[in-house]
Parts: sequence; C-alpha cells; structure tokens
Amino acid sequence: MLPFTYALRNLFRDPARLFQTVGGSAVVVLLMMAAVALDDGMDRVLAASGSPRNVILLGKGSEESVERSEVSLEVEAAAGAIPGVASVLGVEAISGEITYQAPIRTASGHESQALMRGVLERALLVHTTVALREGSFPGPDEVMVGHLAHRKLGVSADELGVGQLLYFGDSETRISGIFEAPGTVLESEIWFDRNNLASLSQRDSLSSVTLRLDEGKTDEAELFAFQRNDLELSAIREDRYYEKLGLFYEPIKVMTWVTAALVAAGALFGGLNTLYAAFASRIKEMATLQSIGYTRLALLASLVQESLLATLTGTLVAFVTGYFLLDGRTVPFSIGTFTLILTPSVIAWGLVTGLLLGSVGALPPAIRCLLPSLPKALRSD
Repeated sequence: MLPFTYALRNLFRDPARLFQTVGGSAVVVLLMMAAVALDDGMDRVLAASGSPRNVILLGKGSEESVERSEVSLEVEAAAGAIPGVASVLGVEAISGEITYQAPIRTASGHESQALMRGVLERALLVHTTVALREGSFPGPDEVMVGHLAHRKLGVSADELGVGQLLYFGDSETRISGIFEAPGTVLESEIWFDRNNLASLSQRDSLSSVTLRLDEGKTDEAELFAFQRNDLELSAIREDRYYEKLGLFYEPIKVMTWVTAALVAAGALFGGLNTLYAAFASRIKEMATLQSIGYTRLALLASLVQESLLATLTGTLVAFVTGYFLLDGRTVPFSIGTFTLILTPSVIAWGLVTGLLLGSVGALPPAIRCLLPSLPKALRSD
C-alpha cells in the first residue's frame, strides 16, 4: 500500500481543483442535511402538537381540516355527557374553539396570514402544553400570541410584544399576553377571546370541540359521535389528526427532496468532471508506480483515499456552515412554524453522504485512470 502522506501531498498539487472538490461536496452534504432537517422538523412539530388523551369533535366530512369544520354551539354542552372527561377543580376539560385563518396587520403596516384560535380560559385545561410566559389571558378586544407568532408573520418579536396593537380588518386588538407551548404548532397561533373572534369572523358556530379524557377512554368520544347523528359529528384523536395532517404535507417534503437532489446532482457531476480531469493527467504517474511494484489495487485505494480526504473536508465545511445557517432556524408553514435542528440523525446523513461522494464517486475516474495497459500508459503524454 502507498503511504497516507502520498495521498495527502497530492491533494495540494492543484489548489483550484481541490477547492472545487471541497466546495462541491460541501454543497451536496449541506443540501442533504437541510432536506433531512426539514423532514425531521416538520414531523417533530406535528407529532408533538397532538395528545393521545385529547379528542377533537369535528363536523362530519371535515376530519382533515379543522378550519373548514363547523359544529353547533350545543355540542360543547352535550360533550359533558361523554364518560371519562377529565376535570380540574370540578371544571370539565372541554374546549369549544373557533379556528380561523386570515390576514393580520401589525402596527407597522405589515400584513400576513395568521392562524387564529378563539378560546375561553378552559382551553388551558385541554392544551396542557400551553403556559403563559408574559401578560394575561385575552379579554374582549385582546389577543394572546404564541412566542413564535412573529416568525409566522415575518416581523420582529418587538412588534408582537405585550401592549402592541394588531389589526384584523378594521378592528383593533391589543396584545394582552405571550404564551409558549414548546415544540408545537400552537406557539405560532394568535388566541382571541372566543366571543370576540366569533363576532369579528361573523360566525355563529364553533370549528371544533376538544376534550381531554382519562387514559383509555378515547373510544367513548367516538361512540358519542356515532350515536349522536343529529349533531353530524366525527371524533378523531388529536395525535391522529396531526398525523393525517402530516400526510397532507408529504408532497411538500417530496418537492424539497427533488429540489435538493437536482442541485446536488449538478454539484456531483461537476465534482466528477474535476476528478476525471485530475486523475486523467496522472495515468503515466500511476503506470510508473506499477512498474516499481505497486499493484493496481493499492493505487486504486490511494486515489480513493485522496478523494475521501477532499470530500470529508467538504463535509466538515458543511457541518460548520449548517451549524451557523441551519441549526435553530425557524421555518414557517401554513399552520405554524418548526425549528431546524442538527440532530445526530441529520449529522449521520451528512457524514454518509460525504463518505459515498468520496468513495463511490471516485471509483469511475480512478478505474479509468488505471485501466490502460502498462506499456500504453507509460507512453502516454
């Protein structure tokens, strides 16, 4: 086998080609990490948003979108008859809610789509991850915003601070509080007093009724929806609702992978051309080494080793770049936001990509370099 220092010295024979190889592999690895982080981030926030103990009562036929659902106000009172409904200090954990998506305008004049939820205070008994960070629960003409709502709207956090004003159509509302619900889509929502949102959106019905049940009692809610044909309800466990919502976003994930693959393919082919040019100029050198006793297998291993050094350097560059550009970045989507995190699985995908680029990607040009017979190779210019 050739010494490791031989491959290391050869890396710097042509700095321009080395820069191209390192840069191309860094782009491919970074794109792979971004695609995996996007998938993981969306799956993670949707999985965390639903509780297996919560059941959502929706209008029949609206199981895939709570925004399109309509249920009558009497459902909230009727749901109290469901066995196993949890209660806190005698208050049943049943929350009739209005979910509405419409443009919201900040005091600076910036307007963007926002997901609004009209609730009463007992919504906190159902959405147990929600905790008030600052201020108070909203009253009439007031709203409470999730601490990531500014990312969803595309404004600074100061514009959604306590005491700031928001405009829904011609109506002015004041921000009374800021809440958090770690890792869930709720953190990007704007919560109104339910009666206030009903008036503003001109609704006389609810979007859904969410109830929290004791362990193992979720079937009771499904039985209730089946028996009360007069209410035209469907019952779905909250975690399953968000799981089905994840399937709705599959085409977006596919497009992310396709885009990453197309850009990565361009960088990959550019890197292959660089390797072909680099190895083709060394056919005579490889033949000389064969003539003094090194086998083609040893030379192949050295060429692959040289390629791996370059691509793994690019992988390291991608890791550092990803740490500053990707890790912790919040990405908005239609129902909320999710955070990109460089988890061990994302890092592993990047490392595997770098290893494959350096090993499998180097084989075709390396084999072509070693393919000519020894006499022919020695006579080559």
